[in-house]
Amino acid sequence: MMRSGGRVLVDQLVVHGADLAFGVPGESYLAVLDALHDAPLRLIATRHEAAAANMAEAYGKLTGRPGICLVTRGPGATQASVGVHTAFQDATPMLLLVGQVARSTAGREAFQELDHRQVFAPIAKWATQVDDAARLPEVLARAYAIACSGRPGPVVVALPEDILTDQVDTPDAVPAPVAAAAPGAAALQRLRDLLAQARRPVAIVGEGGWSARAATDVAAFARAAAIPVAASFRCQDYVDNEDEVYAGHAGIAMAPALARRIAEADVLLAIGGRLGEIASAGYTLLDIPRPRQRLVHVHPDPDELGAVYQPALGIVSGLTEFAAAARGLDVPGAAERRPLVAEAHGEYRQHQRRHRELPGELQLAEVMAVLRDRLGPDAILASGAGNFSMWAHRFYSFRRYPSQLAPRSGSMGYGFPASLAAKAVHPERTVVCLSGDGDFLMSGQELATAVQEELGVVVLVVNNAMYGTIRMHQERQYPGRVVGTDLVNPDFAAYARAFGAYGAVVQRTGDFADVLDAALRAEGPAVLELRVDPQAITPGQTLDEIRGG
Repeated sequence: MMRSGGRVLVDQLVVHGADLAFGVPGESYLAVLDALHDAPLRLIATRHEAAAANMAEAYGKLTGRPGICLVTRGPGATQASVGVHTAFQDATPMLLLVGQVARSTAGREAFQELDHRQVFAPIAKWATQVDDAARLPEVLARAYAIACSGRPGPVVVALPEDILTDQVDTPDAVPAPVAAAAPGAAALQRLRDLLAQARRPVAIVGEGGWSARAATDVAAFARAAAIPVAASFRCQDYVDNEDEVYAGHAGIAMAPALARRIAEADVLLAIGGRLGEIASAGYTLLDIPRPRQRLVHVHPDPDELGAVYQPALGIVSGLTEFAAAARGLDVPGAAERRPLVAEAHGEYRQHQRRHRELPGELQLAEVMAVLRDRLGPDAILASGAGNFSMWAHRFYSFRRYPSQLAPRSGSMGYGFPASLAAKAVHPERTVVCLSGDGDFLMSGQELATAVQEELGVVVLVVNNAMYGTIRMHQERQYPGRVVGTDLVNPDFAAYARAFGAYGAVVQRTGDFADVLDAALRAEGPAVLELRVDPQAITPGQTLDEIRGG
């Protein structure tokens, strides 16, 4: 059966289970757009490629399947690169499909020409180009396998526009199951022996390849073995925060008690994460290359084991496979460690519930308390990057996986597009996005997408009229010498209404709950502008305190 290359491509996406794609239309892949017209695959067209890529990355986080992003060559691809970088650092499966110049004009610096293989090679698991339409099934099958195998990540495929119009007779690919390693009996026995000797064990969970089953099994294992479990940076939904074993967030501004617990652990069990700069408090909690803790490092990528830290025990395993095997371990000494688990969870709860009164009539810690009470365990909370996110990290409770969408890459502008992807994937769930004023306006134009696609998310824009994180560092390192961090903002409620969304302003803590309820009842998207005092720069310090040293 003769088909255009564009039709072959779309058919492969459907064969591999894709039901949703995100992108900005481009003339370089018109044949793909035409094939989508008759395909059982929904395309959400965004107003910017960065938003489309961030939506695709969020889809990968939510489903464990590659998020699909479609963009045109050159500027379309480079504007989408921010989402590819997040997918790489966050270990999220993703496919970026890029229309490319025709083969006959390649190498002449044709209009918008770019060698996407060279551009994306450092931030993708694989970057390739298809020069024969008949090989599209082969390449797409390989792309899916690479994106999902080992440590998940992004794959970039460039598609010359002439191969998308070529007519070929080629069979569809047969999706192959993604192979995942599982821990062997010897490794499990060694793990059991190490934990049996431990008096101060700590587990840290993190990175991609997680699943709801892994969350359930790890929590059950930790309860049975009496091991406190911390979540790596922005992986707070990996374990129910109300579970007795949850010890807190190993992220930015880590609770001192948790940092001390990790540093003083006799056995440190890292399940999935890389123990990178943030989870290790700037590489200070573990010695390099040989940690003073007996490190058990579980990771799906063998190259990660020993890359920074030499473990006492390295286990190459998929995270779901490891969690299932660990759940069956009978670890001696659990009774003696029960007080340790209770103490760690108590420290987490105390840190979460205790907050100081900051300047201003609107207290973000109390806003987070309202969200905890109002939203319920099924709600999804998305956020971008900035100091405002510290309040969610510290004061919100994540109850099930997946319910947190946040860029471990630290990419601003991520939260709002991610929340739209969440609503598209889970229309039955409440979705709330927490943004800063600078963060939101990096993707605020996607309110048009939200209204057009009827994606009823609630956006909380924390407005302190500055790039808060940079201002904090600026005042700490160069007190009083402010350059480039003050912002003049629009009326965000009016901005929302201009798009046809619900908009409101909140200036006092006592007003927030009622305004939130109104936003949750609104038909379509809603934006609540939270006007906070610029002095309230972090949960623990004011600007004046930072400036004064």
